[in-house]
Amino acid sequence: MENNLKFYINGEWVDPVVPNQFDVINPATEEAFTQISMGSKADVDKAVAAAKAAFPSYSKWSVEDRVALLERVLDLYAKRHDEIAKAISLEMGAPITMSKADQAAVGTIHFKSALDALKNFTFEEKDRGVIIRYEPIGVCGLITPWNWPMNQVAVKVAPALAAGCTVVLKPSEIAPLDAMILAEILHEAGVPAGVFNLVNGNGPDVGEAMSSHPDIHMMSFTGSTRGGIAVARASAETVKRVSQELGGKSANIILRDADIAQAVFDGVIYCMDNSGQSCNAPTRMLVPNEAMDVAIEAARKAAESLKIGDPADASTDLGPVVSDVQFNKIQDLIQKGIDEGATLVTGGTGLPDHLDKGYFVKATVFANANNDMTIAREEIFGPVITLIGYDTEEEAIDIANDTDYGLAGYVSSGDLDHAKDVATQIRAGQVIVNYKSGNADTPFGGYKQSGNGREKGVWGLHDYLEIKAITGF
Repeated sequence: MENNLKFYINGEWVDPVVPNQFDVINPATEEAFTQISMGSKADVDKAVAAAKAAFPSYSKWSVEDRVALLERVLDLYAKRHDEIAKAISLEMGAPITMSKADQAAVGTIHFKSALDALKNFTFEEKDRGVIIRYEPIGVCGLITPWNWPMNQVAVKVAPALAAGCTVVLKPSEIAPLDAMILAEILHEAGVPAGVFNLVNGNGPDVGEAMSSHPDIHMMSFTGSTRGGIAVARASAETVKRVSQELGGKSANIILRDADIAQAVFDGVIYCMDNSGQSCNAPTRMLVPNEAMDVAIEAARKAAESLKIGDPADASTDLGPVVSDVQFNKIQDLIQKGIDEGATLVTGGTGLPDHLDKGYFVKATVFANANNDMTIAREEIFGPVITLIGYDTEEEAIDIANDTDYGLAGYVSSGDLDHAKDVATQIRAGQVIVNYKSGNADTPFGGYKQSGNGREKGVWGLHDYLEIKAITGF
């Protein structure tokens, strides 16, 4: 890309106000493969001014014009799909096969979902003498993470544009390139100047400036709970809307009527996808105590079946975690699990034996843990799963809900009615039964410290709309 050191503001690629270059590291090699510029409050001010100026015109675009815009974006995205997949694999380490099939593909999925929601949405209706209108909220600040970079960019940008909002995006500085390719796609698709703007940078400088900016009307943030709290605090001064998708420590209840060995095996594979770097990963597996030995062997078999290595190798299952910071955090938590007395089934600290560089983490299984251990309380964000035993179903549900988080829950059962009964008792925004995930329009978001608001489909569109009542009709 020719624009790596620039920001996209007001329809142009522009230099930062103050030059400040930053290395983008390939986590498989621990070496920089490109550089970007890090922004400042001055860059945010320019981007917000452009978005503010563009809003009066763009917010009045017809639904038909916005539909046509999103359709052009989808066509252009398809042409650059493989380029986006390669960028994601380089910047955050996803295996190239997964990057093509999942990481890059979700961009298409979310733009298509927003397009379908837009086509079917009623923006004005009359009810008992009152006109109810749904209107774009205004200038939206979007902050996205590195673990599913295009997923979180697209799931915010697409509904914001569909709603008629203008946007300032700060992608993760660790994994920014896919978002910059999207900026090029949006430009080619004919997004008007100022409607979409991109400023790279870190949270304390760019994120803080966005959250506290009086001309940004809504902040949508995905990331850590700590980061979400910082965004909410900075946003409070201007009473802007804040939508957050934060951390998770999801429980996976394996019920007695499940095929326990198969459910455990599948749950480990599901958990360790993307090297465990998913906020909704089922990291706490709850199994009947009498079946713990069976569960341990199934979990060991699953973890040891995963090939860890070069993300460019199509046969690789798990790539590295994203950075040295994440690697060291995960190593510390694995050691904490050992020190606190959980049974280390497989994996552990250090690099896999066949690797001597890169931020690769062994696929690690702990068993015979309890819900008070650090590995059961803190989000590890690596390929690490913890097996916890239970005696009664009520105890399993209590353990599942005994967490500060509430993003997702999982239930494995041979009886769907039984599974639904348990699912209704889990305090989480989404409960996945037998590892069958929802569709492109299934609402996604959390309870408790996992955030607020919902993304995807019509639910995501609502986040970017205000409701106006006009009376007297």
